[in-house]
Amino acid sequence: MKRSSMLLILVLVAAMLLASCGPKPTEAPADTTPEATTPPSTGDQRVTITIAAGAVGQELELTQAAAQRYMDTHPNVTVRVLDTPDLVQDRLGLYLQFFEAGSAEVDIYQIDVIWPGDLAEHFVDLNEHGARNVAGQHFPAIIENNTVDGKLVGIPWFTDAGLLYFRSDLLEKYGYSAGPTTWDELEEMAATIQAGERAAGNADFWGFVWQGNSYEGLTCDALEWIDSNAGGTIVSPEKVITVNNPAAIAAIERAAGWVGTISPPGVVGFGEEDARGIWQAGNAAFMRNWPYAYSLGNSDDSVIKGQFDVSPLPAGDSGSGSATLGGWQLAVSRYSNNPAIAADVALYLASAEEQKIRAIEGSLNPTIMSLYSDADVLAASPFFGSLYDVFINAAARPSTATAPKYNDTSTLFFQAVHSVLTGRSDAVTAFDELEADLEALLGYPVGQP
Repeated sequence: MKRSSMLLILVLVAAMLLASCGPKPTEAPADTTPEATTPPSTGDQRVTITIAAGAVGQELELTQAAAQRYMDTHPNVTVRVLDTPDLVQDRLGLYLQFFEAGSAEVDIYQIDVIWPGDLAEHFVDLNEHGARNVAGQHFPAIIENNTVDGKLVGIPWFTDAGLLYFRSDLLEKYGYSAGPTTWDELEEMAATIQAGERAAGNADFWGFVWQGNSYEGLTCDALEWIDSNAGGTIVSPEKVITVNNPAAIAAIERAAGWVGTISPPGVVGFGEEDARGIWQAGNAAFMRNWPYAYSLGNSDDSVIKGQFDVSPLPAGDSGSGSATLGGWQLAVSRYSNNPAIAADVALYLASAEEQKIRAIEGSLNPTIMSLYSDADVLAASPFFGSLYDVFINAAARPSTATAPKYNDTSTLFFQAVHSVLTGRSDAVTAFDELEADLEALLGYPVGQP
C-alpha cells in the first residue's frame, strides 16, 4: 500500500473512532429518455460531499477534474475526493471499517462490480434519487448486477474486461504476423522474443507480465486461465462448487510454469500497476491488464507509444478466450448526512457526458451503450469498437452465487492459486483443500463445470 494511502487510513479511522463514541431487479422503463429532474437544493448552506475513489492509472485525476466541473455549477457544494488503496482487498477493508462505525465521513463509495450483493445494506436506493430515469442508458446486465432486492445500490461508472496487450513492433521483428490466439502460442512467442531481446542487450526483458499477487486481481487472472481451459468459474450460477476439476488444475499448473521462465519471479507479488510499470518501460512482450492501461501506454512519456496493440486473451482447451468482467459503480452511503446531494453528485459523475470524458482521456470503458458508437470515443480508443463483444460477454465472478460470502470465497481461491504459483503447494493438493474449504464455507454441493 502507498505511504500516502496508509496515512489517509490512519487519519480516517481515527475520525471514525471519535464518531462511533458520540430478488427481482427493477425493470428499465420502456422510454429510456431521461426525465427532467430538479437537483436537490442546499439553500445557503455549504455542503461537503466526500467520495472514496480509486487511484489506479489516471482514475484519481479524472475524478478530481469531474468533481471540479460539478462544483463549478454547484457553488454551495464542495466535492472532496479521497485517494484509496490500489489493491481492491485493501480498499474493501477500509470501507468495512467505515461501515462498522456507521461513519458519515464518506458519502459516496466507488465499489467493485462484485460487491453490491455483499454491501447492499450500507447503501441507499438510487432509484429514489433519479437513477430510474437514466438506468436504461446503461448495459442491462450491470444494472441487474447492481440491483439488490429491487433497490439500485450502485450506478454504473465504468466497466472492464481483461485484455492481452502485445508489442506489435516486436512481433513483426521476430516474424509473427499476428498476436497469439492460444496460450500455447503465447508461451512460444514470449519465449522467443524474450530470448532475442536479452541477446540484444536488454537483460531486464520478460515475455509476459500479469497480476500474480495474493489478492482479487489474481482471482481475475486465474478465472480467465481456468474458464478459457473449460474449467468453469469456481462456483456455478446454480451454486455448485466446480473448481476442483482436471481442466482447472491444468490451467493453474500451466501458469505456475510461467513464473521464472517467461514471467519474472516477482510476478507473484504484482498488481496491475506493477505489471504496467514493466510493460510501459519497454521490458515485456505481452501483458494482461485492464483497458485503462491503453491510454497510459500511448502517453507522450511512454517509450512504447504507438508500438503496441490489444486483443482478446488467448484460448486454452475450451477453444475460446475468457475475460473476467470488471468495473466499478458509485454507491451512496446510507450513513451520509446529505444523501440526496451525494446521489446527485454520483449521477453526475456517471452521466454520459462524464463517461465520455473518461473514455477519451483514460480509456475507461463506458457503461452507457450509446458511447460505443460515439466517433470521438472510437477515435481515442479504437479497440472499444473491435472488442465490444469482449466487454459485454465477459465471464462474471461468482459474486451472485456466493453472496454474501463472495469475498471469503475469492480469498480462499486466490490464496490456493498463489500457493501453487509460489511453489508452496502442488495444484492437485491445493484444489482438494480449496474444494473442502468452499464446502465448509458455502454448504454447496460439489460437481463438474
